[in-house]
Amino acid sequence: MSASTRQPMRPYRARHNVNQHCFYAVMPAMSMTTDIEIFNQARYSPRRSWAWGKTVGVSKQKAAENREAIIAAAEGLFRERGVDAVGLVELMSAAGLTRGGFYNHFVSKDALVDAVVAKAMADGFGNLDEAITASQAHGSDPLTEQIDWYLSPEHRADIEHGCPNTGFAGDARRLDPASRARYAKGLAANLDRFTQIVQAVGLDGGERRARAIALFSEMAGALLLSRAVADADPALSDEILRSARADLRSRTGTA
Repeated sequence: MSASTRQPMRPYRARHNVNQHCFYAVMPAMSMTTDIEIFNQARYSPRRSWAWGKTVGVSKQKAAENREAIIAAAEGLFRERGVDAVGLVELMSAAGLTRGGFYNHFVSKDALVDAVVAKAMADGFGNLDEAITASQAHGSDPLTEQIDWYLSPEHRADIEHGCPNTGFAGDARRLDPASRARYAKGLAANLDRFTQIVQAVGLDGGERRARAIALFSEMAGALLLSRAVADADPALSDEILRSARADLRSRTGTA
C-alpha cells in the first residue's frame, strides 16, 4: 500500500481495569460488604508493569502507610456507627484514598474487620497496662484511678479511642469467627490484668477473679448506658456515671 492510500492511525486510548459499563453515579446505595463481595475484585486490581511485574508508583513504605490509614479510619467509623453501617466509599474517603485501593491491602471486609479488632484490643490492653504501671509508680491506687477514668464524661465522649471492650461490644457477636475470637482473647487479657489490681484480702484466686469480673462488668455496663442516652438525656447520662462511680468506690473501699 502506498503512502498516499494508508489509513491514518487511530489515536491511542488508555485502558484501565474498571468496568466501563459501571457508572457509579447512578448505582443504588449498597453496603460495604455487598460492594466488596459481589463485584469482581479484579476490576480494582493494582496496575502492573509488564516489564517488572511490580506495582507501579507505590513503595512498600507508602503501601504500609496506606494500610495503616485504612485501619485507623475503619476503627473510628466502626466504633462510632457499627461495622455494618460503614460503606467502602465512605471508609476510603476517610482514609484519604481512592475506593479501588482497598483491594491492594484486604481481600474482604472481614479481613479488614479482623485487622481492626486485633489492633484495637492490643492497643486497649497496652493502654490499661501503661495506666496501671503509671499509677503504681506515683503511689496511687490503680483501681481507684481506673474507676474514675472509665466512668468519666471524657471517656464517655471518646468513643473512637476509648476502651475497645465497650467500643466493640455491640458488634462483637455479629462479627466473623476470627474477629469474635480476637475480641474474646482481648477481653480475657484485659480481665486478667484488671484482676491484678483488685484487692484480694481474704479471697482466693478464683474469688478475686470473680470480683474483678463483676467490677469491670459494672463499669462497662454503666459506660454503655451512659453513652446510649448522652444526647437524649444528658442529666440521666451523668447520673449513671456518677452513681456507678460511687457504688464501685464504696464496694472496693476506695470512697
